[in-house]
Amino acid sequence: MDRNKGWQLVQEFVGNTGLRRHMLATEAAMRWYANRLGQNKDCWGVVGLIHDFDWEIHPQLPDHPVKGADILRQRGIDEQIVRTILSHYTKGTGVERTEPIDFALLACDEITGLIIACALVRPGKNIGDVKPKSIRKKWKDKSFAAGVDRDHVAAATADFSSQCFGDTLELWDHIGNVLTAMQAIAGDLDLDGRLASQ
Repeated sequence: MDRNKGWQLVQEFVGNTGLRRHMLATEAAMRWYANRLGQNKDCWGVVGLIHDFDWEIHPQLPDHPVKGADILRQRGIDEQIVRTILSHYTKGTGVERTEPIDFALLACDEITGLIIACALVRPGKNIGDVKPKSIRKKWKDKSFAAGVDRDHVAAATADFSSQCFGDTLELWDHIGNVLTAMQAIAGDLDLDGRLASQ
């Protein structure tokens, strides 16, 4: 599945701007880590881009991602991509994380929400102005971006570190890496300051 087809899928199923922003952010983080780990950036990026494509039509777990996987299979999407997407909710799908791409997706997924929230509360609404120390401050405030499960992010990052980095990837290094990846596509995320004037 190439990136254009992935984006077409997003456009077909995802109307919410915030959800699209999350999926683009996850794509960027996945591509960043694929490059770091010598993996296929296009494949990893597509997985990040489409992993939540069915959330608006299946807003309950485990319908998402199980029923979404059925749609992907009907459209002939590679089974490895489908399996990775299913692995980001093992509890509901029974699909275990086994490959580096699986661990990366879970580690990159939820933290993008906190980073986006940090950018949106800044007066300039520019992700380029977000620093790791400001994310750390918001991390401690559990009422901020309360939907982001900090314990889950930490656990997923620890698993990713163990499986792919020999336990050398620390949580705040990971968050900084995801921030860097997202800052590189600030325009695509509409987090380049343009929202400050609206």
